[in-house]
Amino acid sequence: MAQQRKTGKRLSSGAVVVRESGGGLRFLLLRAFDHWDFPKGIVEDGEEPLAAAQREIEEETTLCDLEFAWGETFIETGPYSRGKTARYYIARTFCANIELPVNPELGRAEHSEYRWVDYDEAIRLTSPRVRPVLQWAANVMNL
Repeated sequence: MAQQRKTGKRLSSGAVVVRESGGGLRFLLLRAFDHWDFPKGIVEDGEEPLAAAQREIEEETTLCDLEFAWGETFIETGPYSRGKTARYYIARTFCANIELPVNPELGRAEHSEYRWVDYDEAIRLTSPRVRPVLQWAANVMNL
């Protein structure tokens, strides 16, 4: 993470989380305020981005059975919100039910809602910043 300190940029890491349902894939979206996104969070000093993605997803959703079946392939968004860049991997889970636990630093859950949605609904719900990530993941998974 020395690169982050040198450039002043902050890296956020997460994943497009999918699960099989009814013969198709469902995408996990989390809602914070009026925005739907994939689970992610800040990479801590000395932490590898993939490990940060796993940690953040477990902290935000309680999912702990993630498989990164598509390897360490990732996409990054351009800088947003105070120069942050978001890196997304693709992960599969077999759990349908998740929890949105209270973040001890915030005193509340980071997200107010979650949904498992098909690709078309995910396109409709996500913002223009997040949509290319979804499209990239669908392409990598040959959907």
